[in-house]
Amino acid sequence: MKIVILTGAGMSAESGIKTFRDSDGLWENYRIEDVCTPEALERNPELVNNFYNERRKQLYKAQPNAGHIGLAELDHYFNVQIITQNIDDLHERAGSKHVLHLHGELKKVRSSKNPSLIYDLEDWELKPGTRCEDGSLLRPHVVFFGEAVPNIEPATELVRQADIFVVIGTSLAVYPAASLLSYAPDGIPVFVIDPKIPQQARQWGFHLIEKGASAGVEELKKILLTSNRH
Repeated sequence: MKIVILTGAGMSAESGIKTFRDSDGLWENYRIEDVCTPEALERNPELVNNFYNERRKQLYKAQPNAGHIGLAELDHYFNVQIITQNIDDLHERAGSKHVLHLHGELKKVRSSKNPSLIYDLEDWELKPGTRCEDGSLLRPHVVFFGEAVPNIEPATELVRQADIFVVIGTSLAVYPAASLLSYAPDGIPVFVIDPKIPQQARQWGFHLIEKGASAGVEELKKILLTSNRH
């Protein structure tokens, strides 16, 4: 049985990773336009670089929470495919084997000319002015606002193959990720885990688990493993 799971910022909130929705979030001191657009990178690469260095430093201190670990444990029983909007590596560190990143990966950098030249960054700091083999400046390997999402097509294909679809910790407001719901096969069970259930999820008659990631995944595991025994 294939379970496809879409995770958003709420998945990592319990690990101390700030979310867009937090009033005290990392974005509070920065306008998104100043740090997370192609124009910002061109205008002030040092500011953008420093912003992502800070986020990387935060990530190195963070640990997977019980929700990440619970999803990794489902790998023992099901074919689990995770599609994440998060740029952290907490799913991988928890032990999940199949993780597709929609918005890039914070611990990687890439050429600012050639998107296919991607490198692992050994530490949290990308020093300003660092160039890669094609001579261009290295930039964070993240999808900025206004840029195409290269992995949306493989993500869509995974959702089409799902026997069960699960949404955790996402407002379902950021496109194109939010559109993935529409590709789930008709009639399959859809679970939504979030302490603040998005309004559209209430309207669509999904299985709603109104809890944070850790408690919600624990409840999901019980439901799935009980039904798997019958």
